[in-house]
Amino acid sequence: MLATLARVAALRRTGLLSGLGGRRELWTVRPQSGAGDDTRTWGPPFVGTESTYFLSVNRNKKSIAVNIKDPKGVKIIKELAAVCDVFVENYVPGKLSALGLGYTDIDRIAPHVVYCSITGYGQTGPLSQRAGYDAVASAVSGLMHITGPEDGDPVRPGVAMTDLATGLYAYGAIMAGLIQRYKTGKGLFIDCNLLSSQVACLTQVAANYLIAQKEAERWGTAHGSIVPYQAFKTKDGYLVVGAGNNQQFATVCKILNLPELIDDSKYKTNHLRVQNRKELIKILSARFEVAMTREWLHHFEGSGVPYGPINNMKNVFAEPQHPAGTSQTCYLKLTVQRVSVCEQTREIISFRRHSPRDRRRENAPCSRLAARSCFHVRFIMPKHTVVTRCCTMASLWK
Repeated sequence: MLATLARVAALRRTGLLSGLGGRRELWTVRPQSGAGDDTRTWGPPFVGTESTYFLSVNRNKKSIAVNIKDPKGVKIIKELAAVCDVFVENYVPGKLSALGLGYTDIDRIAPHVVYCSITGYGQTGPLSQRAGYDAVASAVSGLMHITGPEDGDPVRPGVAMTDLATGLYAYGAIMAGLIQRYKTGKGLFIDCNLLSSQVACLTQVAANYLIAQKEAERWGTAHGSIVPYQAFKTKDGYLVVGAGNNQQFATVCKILNLPELIDDSKYKTNHLRVQNRKELIKILSARFEVAMTREWLHHFEGSGVPYGPINNMKNVFAEPQHPAGTSQTCYLKLTVQRVSVCEQTREIISFRRHSPRDRRRENAPCSRLAARSCFHVRFIMPKHTVVTRCCTMASLWK
């Protein structure tokens, strides 16, 4: 069982764990508003009163609203933590300890729990008390500095890459912690933060600076050390092509009907191609622009050269290779019963699955549903109407 004490930053981190069978989630709200986590308002688009952003990061989760500033609320959280395997929180260091919900407090009542604290900048240091958001951490960590067009302004990545990377690091650390607990019977404390996670993802960019003192640059869609490896404009779109070795470069030249480039002394090795990047890319770009994307896809098929179109969302989810290519929407029929627990509101939810295509499987095991689907249950606040959706992949019905 997994419990989460979070509003925004840890939401992406726990979706993977809950998808593997973490069947209960705990979220808190700011007592003064009772509005739930901030992602509810991050739209448009909205489904009813909920943002699709909220639905995406809160999949696979059940929820209760708890006032953590009330001793009765703290008691509820401790009771839940005592029967959990994993406890995840994303508060500024020290805040939960002041409320009696820090690692030492939980360890005292549940020494088996793997306690994961996800912060912006870690437990100590001059930035530790700052709130952490993805874009800010992306800026401080250098990711934004290396993202964007050559000679252009820094650009925020299209999705929250720092949040997602931190989630994967936290996921791996938690799984390792559970293995250790299996061997020793004892839980542990995990410190995971946005800044350290993203700096770790700088890989060769960091090595270039630390070893050779080479400052990083922005390359747009291109690669700083491999040429050609970037997006090329076609007659109706864009195609990304990469040639990581001389053989692949020769194949690209043959497909583009530019065989004279293969033995050209300026392009015979990758090192030379990097040195003469601008001239070579100008030649290749002119050739790519004469045909449609689908034509180039046909020409590159079976060539052994890495290639692919730049897809919009419509094409992404229409891609036959993608497991969501035949996705559908189903609905969960919810029965909600409210019971008073220490003046808090708790929801007991039972559900059945309904597929417009296969009614015979509507009573499938709950464990399979939790593990295979994107299970969205609205964070029900008192006096609110229940609104729920469940988006699932076609593989669920097989």
